[in-house]
Amino acid sequence: MLGVLALSLTGAGCAVGPDFKPPAAPATQGYTRGELPGGTEAEASDGVASDRTGGVASDWPGGETQRFRVAQDLPGPWWTLFGSATLARLIDEALAKYPDIASQQAALRAARENVRAAQGGLFPQIQGAVNGTREQVSGGSVGPGFPGFLANVYQANVAVSYPLDVFGVERRAVEGAQAQALAQKFRLEASYLALTAGVASTAIQLASVREQIAATREIIALEEKQLGIIERQFELGSHTRADVLQQQANLASVRATLPPLQQQSAMAEHQLAVLTGQFPHEAARVELDLAALTLPRDLPVSLPSALVAQRPDIRQQEMMMRQASAAIGVATANMLPQLTLTGAYGGESLKFASLVTPGSNAWNVVAGVTQPLFAGGTLRAKRRAAIDSYDQASAQYRLIVIEAFQNVADTLTALDNDAHALKFQHDAVNVTTASLDLIQKQYHDGAQNYVSLLAAQQAYQQARLADVRAVASRYTDTVALFQALGGGWWNRSDQ
Repeated sequence: MLGVLALSLTGAGCAVGPDFKPPAAPATQGYTRGELPGGTEAEASDGVASDRTGGVASDWPGGETQRFRVAQDLPGPWWTLFGSATLARLIDEALAKYPDIASQQAALRAARENVRAAQGGLFPQIQGAVNGTREQVSGGSVGPGFPGFLANVYQANVAVSYPLDVFGVERRAVEGAQAQALAQKFRLEASYLALTAGVASTAIQLASVREQIAATREIIALEEKQLGIIERQFELGSHTRADVLQQQANLASVRATLPPLQQQSAMAEHQLAVLTGQFPHEAARVELDLAALTLPRDLPVSLPSALVAQRPDIRQQEMMMRQASAAIGVATANMLPQLTLTGAYGGESLKFASLVTPGSNAWNVVAGVTQPLFAGGTLRAKRRAAIDSYDQASAQYRLIVIEAFQNVADTLTALDNDAHALKFQHDAVNVTTASLDLIQKQYHDGAQNYVSLLAAQQAYQQARLADVRAVASRYTDTVALFQALGGGWWNRSDQ
């Protein structure tokens, strides 16, 4: 009967403080000024608008045309779009072994247990107690002239305590714990996204640096061959010592670029080892070439209204707002009367064996109301602080949303510019290669001086390495777009 009454009173109460409402999606309709980058006419494909990045394409690896697919959803394992089994294996290892993922998973389990702990405050608390006391009893407490005596007192009872959650302090506490657990869930999703994007970007960087190393060694071989020719011509008297020294200096400068590239390669390998949960010296060599990667041709672009529901950092901050909102309710309820029902039933006797006899029964029922009257302004200050914390979380939410839109806008324009840059770099490689071949022939025939040959060599070197970096930029910026859009976690099979 007592429990039914308590539950009915609790249900009739109201949870004070604001009821949290998720922020509305931004009213903006786009990410960049005007249309999507590229400026081409949007095409209809199964009812979905698309736009070509830059309108340029090339037969070179990594030079394929990419198209933005507006409102198309991103797959959960987005890295499979690159068509690399090696990359997929690295990411699987990272998700299974990277310590931070295990740490975030443990934090999520702890947050969920805290929710269960908070929910316990909605139910009566029942405790059993058995104790024995030996005491000196004053005879005066019995009657005048009654002698004092020693007595053993034994007690056994079951006590029930139930704070009636009339104003919702416990319910708001549960709401806050649930929001904190959801915030941790999205923090874990953000860690998944950062890890997978980090592995993909580092693997692409490693492949790019290795290709730059290969190109540099190719250039060194050409420079060494050219040096041999000039030295022979010097011996024959057709070249000066200055020409030999200049070619030696050019060869040395090219060789000097190799160790920094090798260091970048080693650092990328070490980073991949750490991201896959291994010590650098234990990790196997990663065999990955840029040519082994497939450049995703169709790039999903979420609608602006959907981005706030997909980015885990935005969802995490939304839950932080909800937790702050619940804290206002807790602070408000703490200023109001607190109703508590307590009761106990058991036995009390001078002999332990007679605790369960009918005459030893003892019970009590207490209903109490506690109202804070004066606390030096503490409770009001805590409520104002809770409101300020909510305002802080709300402002931080708006900032995160704006920065998320910036991330998407940056990657969209970067991909468009990458397409143009790669096209121009391909053209530069073709032109500098043809120029170098022609000047080398003319130089050997005596129709060009060494300064022209040196300039042609340096132009080819710069164009060759810049071309490799331009190819890698298209891959890494594609990864950045998938990360900026939230990574497709909502489409993973474990959700």
